Amino acid sequence: MLKAGLMSLFLLQFFLGASLMAQEHVCDRLLVTGNPEYPPYLWRDPNDKQHLIGANADLLKRLGSELGIAVEVMYTGPWSRAQKEVKSGRYDMLAGAFLTAERLGWMDYVHPAFLSTSSVVWQRAGADWPYRGWESLRDKQGGTVVNNSFGQSFDRFAKDFLSIDEVPSLDQALAMLVKGRIDYVLYERYPGQAHADKQGLSEQVAAQEPAISVESLYLTLSHRSSCNTAALRGQLAQAMLRLVAEGVPEEVLVLNAALWREHQRNKVSAVVAQPL
Repeated sequence: MLKAGLMSLFLLQFFLGASLMAQEHVCDRLLVTGNPEYPPYLWRDPNDKQHLIGANADLLKRLGSELGIAVEVMYTGPWSRAQKEVKSGRYDMLAGAFLTAERLGWMDYVHPAFLSTSSVVWQRAGADWPYRGWESLRDKQGGTVVNNSFGQSFDRFAKDFLSIDEVPSLDQALAMLVKGRIDYVLYERYPGQAHADKQGLSEQVAAQEPAISVESLYLTLSHRSSCNTAALRGQLAQAMLRLVAEGVPEEVLVLNAALWREHQRNKVSAVVAQPL
């Protein structure tokens, strides 16, 4: 009896200790990734290709600073790959995503949203068909980036009625559009314009009105992240609420739009300066 009682006491202490350890788990580092073709929200750091910079990265680092958590925003490949890394739990967070039912199955969203962004139809200049809304796309061939979302309503419409090629990069989709291989590209307005400018296509492609959707951008936590606790979700939400109220997301967006333009000017200057 004594031996059995001691064994029961040992097991009780073991499980209580394990429970307390789980409750006391402290997250001191967050690994984050995201869409690398998303200026001025996110793009690869030209001075360190393994990291992403941009408005979303700056916002995350501000959150981390407020909570005493180190944040690294890493390049893991194209947008489709970044989502797989977070879904698997190898990375803790996505630095910006639209809310969809499918994504709710593998990650939690940090509320409130920090920015909203419009997605548009990109056409070749002088296209011989008018875009007037979703229905205009039914008999056309479209293109976009793999695993991109434009909000649940449009995603459902596209799945049921549209023909859209998915390619690894926006630059590839825009090149297909200019060559006439597809009729339109779906992408967000400001990142799309940034890439058109970078590729020298500003006179060859144009965003159309009305926007196909206007969606909110959220930070997200993988269900498989060891950092994903109720305590951290609450801390992130409280910090995000303060930063949104202070207008910080808009501030870092303006700063990074200017930084992106500076990077493009530097790139052009470097090409011009090369000896013939």
